[in-house]
Amino acid sequence: MISLTGVFWMIVAIFTLIGATRGWAKELIVSFAVILSLFVSTVLEVFLPAIKNSLQAGDGTGLFWVRTGLLIVLVFFGYQTPNLPKFAATNRFARDRLQDLLLGAFLGAINGYLVFGSLWYFLADAKYPFDLVIAPVAGTPAGDAALQLAAILPPVWMAPPVIYFAVAVAFIFVLVVFI
Repeated sequence: MISLTGVFWMIVAIFTLIGATRGWAKELIVSFAVILSLFVSTVLEVFLPAIKNSLQAGDGTGLFWVRTGLLIVLVFFGYQTPNLPKFAATNRFARDRLQDLLLGAFLGAINGYLVFGSLWYFLADAKYPFDLVIAPVAGTPAGDAALQLAAILPPVWMAPPVIYFAVAVAFIFVLVVFI
């Protein structure tokens, strides 16, 4: 059996390698996709509480699947960024330098934290409803490490109003850098 903390760090390492190969500009789009996913989920739950209440009825997996589905769909489309000829013509988003590789790796690690951290939070919020994953047990080294990491998962600190500012910064960045 492997702890959630071990899986978390393996996923972050895999996303780091992916980020290094894809480059910083494409990885930034994925970061914005995760932020958008958390924003849409937050807006639906805060301003349309009937949706949250109806999805939490029963065993609570409905809300987990809606959040997870939204995250996976937006991250999928974030990774399917088009190769725009306008960007390719300029060397603005070139990946041939060491600094571009390192920045891509850094943003890839951030994306691993954002994606898997959000999924872990959704799973914990649903009270680990699946037999495949068990909740961390306090008092054990692996459980204590997982509980410490669970306290800093993205949806914990990206609650309102932080998520609103994150979306605003993402849109400003897209307008200034990408357009």
